[in-house]
Amino acid sequence: MDIITSSLAQGLLWAIMAIGVYLTFRILDIADMTAEGSFPLGAAITASALVNGMSPVIATLLGALGGALAGLVSGLLHTKLKIPALLTGILTLTGLYSINLFVMGGKANIALLNTVKTVFTQLPIQDSTLATIVVGAVALLIVIVLLVLFFNTQMGLAARAVGNNSQMSAANGVNNANMKIIVYMLSNGLVALSGSLMAQTNGYADGSMGIGTIVIALAAIIIAEILLRHLTFGQRLLTIIGGAIIYRLIIAGVLWLGVDPNALRLFYALMLTLFLAMPRIENAIQQARLRRQNRKQLMEDKPNE
Repeated sequence: MDIITSSLAQGLLWAIMAIGVYLTFRILDIADMTAEGSFPLGAAITASALVNGMSPVIATLLGALGGALAGLVSGLLHTKLKIPALLTGILTLTGLYSINLFVMGGKANIALLNTVKTVFTQLPIQDSTLATIVVGAVALLIVIVLLVLFFNTQMGLAARAVGNNSQMSAANGVNNANMKIIVYMLSNGLVALSGSLMAQTNGYADGSMGIGTIVIALAAIIIAEILLRHLTFGQRLLTIIGGAIIYRLIIAGVLWLGVDPNALRLFYALMLTLFLAMPRIENAIQQARLRRQNRKQLMEDKPNE
């Protein structure tokens, strides 16, 4: 039972990150590596603000704002300097490593002691796991509602049009560069928000806590897309929550079975490879089934000739 509740709690926070990555991955068709730097950036900004006595809510929002600024940098590099998306993410990620250390006062990590107030300790709930579930659920509700509202506005629809067909959107007077920058900022702002909340629930911020972020997020997205297809934008965001929780349950189950934690990164990569290959595997199985049916039909038709 503890594994399920802890996986639910962690999965809800991961889902915020996964939704952020989804914006660039599916709307812009970019696997933005900036996420691996904006996640610890959000954690670092929030942790530094909290140990200096700032309000937990304001500290959390500052963490998200920091991620949005990181997204702004990536967006400008990609759209204005015409640097390829993958290199853009790597460049920003590399720079953010030093920035994160600077934010944390030159230290590799910051511990949030029990005396430091967080958004979780502000709740009248003694159980830390339950507090994480409540905060995660409320944060996700706000994020999804705001995203659905935004992407149904004229600007939001223009941003989605850029991802679907940039040439057509440009022909209709849409500023493709500005729309991409907005999506970059929204994406990394959400990733940093997830990092901020994760630092508060774990009790520390670490400069290396973003390693593997993009893999976790993509796995949650792919799981959601495999389970349910052909959904509206809002429905897809909801299924990503389920994908993140399922992914966290899988990881918890692997650890429960006694797998060496040092092998987790390898497991992440192999599992994501499998999930990404699933559509092709399903298609190959369907094609093989059709060929068998055709051969069977031919064999049945031959005696009648």
